[in-house]
Amino acid sequence: MIELKNLTKKFGDFTAVDDLSLRVDAGEFFGFLGPNGAGKTTTIKVMTGLYAPTSGEVQINGHDIQREPLRAKERLGYVPDMPFLYEKLTGREFLFFKGGLFGIAKRTLQSRIEELVYRFEMGDWIDKRTEDYSQGMRQRLTIVATLLHDPKVIIIDELMVGLDPRSARIVKDALKERTRAGGAVFMSTHSLPTAEELCDRIGIIHHGKLVFLDTLSKLREQKQRLDGTLESLFLELTKA
Repeated sequence: MIELKNLTKKFGDFTAVDDLSLRVDAGEFFGFLGPNGAGKTTTIKVMTGLYAPTSGEVQINGHDIQREPLRAKERLGYVPDMPFLYEKLTGREFLFFKGGLFGIAKRTLQSRIEELVYRFEMGDWIDKRTEDYSQGMRQRLTIVATLLHDPKVIIIDELMVGLDPRSARIVKDALKERTRAGGAVFMSTHSLPTAEELCDRIGIIHHGKLVFLDTLSKLREQKQRLDGTLESLFLELTKA
């Protein structure tokens, strides 16, 4: 569902992503870890078509994100690290706007909005202007908007920003449900416990290069070499 082939992104003489290749299949929850400045967000921006690669390619659902951007994005959902909302719109108005961009029929869209608003416990907030939302409520609305068009692939840059424990549980359960239904989730995170809890496979990037790519069980085997914690293994793999 997601395939990166020899992906490189440079900014002048600086190489942010260096010859990165990986694949995320249907039904997989993939965790993408790395220290600040490692290349995680740059990789995601290339994957979603916001940046053009210097070389290599990205395929989403079998479509090249550069050559077939509309086909690639038809069933792609993206949650950025800093969600953008039109602050003079209510949450409901924003969702109708977002659904219209994907050409969802009005009756279908109304039903989908009601279902997701109930699922994500947005209550009366859905009819308030988003300028009044807390960070956590903004994140919830962004995730609801991401799910409106029933994407097969979901790409998330920092899932837990601003979410309280209940909100986090609702979001985690919804995303795991997507992978059980045959979708794919690619999640960048700084939260090691979240990665261990949710992910089937993990990639760790450092200075733009993959330094680890394997299943969670293999990761657990490796961390036993140290003190048994993912934190120690992460620091070992990303040390200077």
